[in-house]
Amino acid sequence: MATALQTGGFVLGLLGCGAVIAATGMNNWSSKDRQGDMVTSVYTYKGLWADCETGSSGFTECRPLYGILGFSGAFQAVRALMIVGIVLGVIGAMIAVFSLKCLKMGNMEDSSKAKMTLTAGIMFIIAGICTITGPSIYANQIVASFMTTSYSSNYGGGMNQGMGMGMGMGMGGENMMPRYTFGPALFVAWIGAALLVLAGVLKCVAFKGLQPEKSTYTGVAYKAAQAQNKPVYDQHSEKRDNQKYV
Repeated sequence: MATALQTGGFVLGLLGCGAVIAATGMNNWSSKDRQGDMVTSVYTYKGLWADCETGSSGFTECRPLYGILGFSGAFQAVRALMIVGIVLGVIGAMIAVFSLKCLKMGNMEDSSKAKMTLTAGIMFIIAGICTITGPSIYANQIVASFMTTSYSSNYGGGMNQGMGMGMGMGMGGENMMPRYTFGPALFVAWIGAALLVLAGVLKCVAFKGLQPEKSTYTGVAYKAAQAQNKPVYDQHSEKRDNQKYV
């Protein structure tokens, strides 16, 4: 049972790491909301590293988001959380490989593999928490911007004005600030984070089953029988006793 939990946690951890890495590299964390909007020839979507727009011809142009100081602290925090989650997830997956009970590593004891399994599980859980928090912050800013977006005659600053996160560049040049909604990358990130947390829980549960059982036998100290002191025969005392009865 413990081996199955350990292997299942390892597989889920790999899937979670792959999903988080894919979500971090995707450019569609937020996409333009077309509901109730006029038909336009430009479709824009935004990510952590670039803002892109696709024309009616199908040609896509992306503008990389270089620099650090030009964006808000919340936007940088989302980036940092995703990077930390990826690093912890990858390191946890590497530790999980060597902790597999089916993999023989020299004379490594089962207790060492159990500790490695627990370490990998903790790292998966922390990575999952980081990759849940980052997209949640981003999604919260999208909701706040969606509720407060209004017409602007001086549009050109993009989503920086509406969201305060530096998530847009105003490529369309429209007079009305577009509304943005959740992109597919957010859901991929949340699914990957859930897989990482589940993998960590399975690893932690498997840790208890992988520990070597302690022997319940308690040794009994053997005590040699002590020799009894025999009375010494005293001839003189016997003679005195006989003289009393004469």
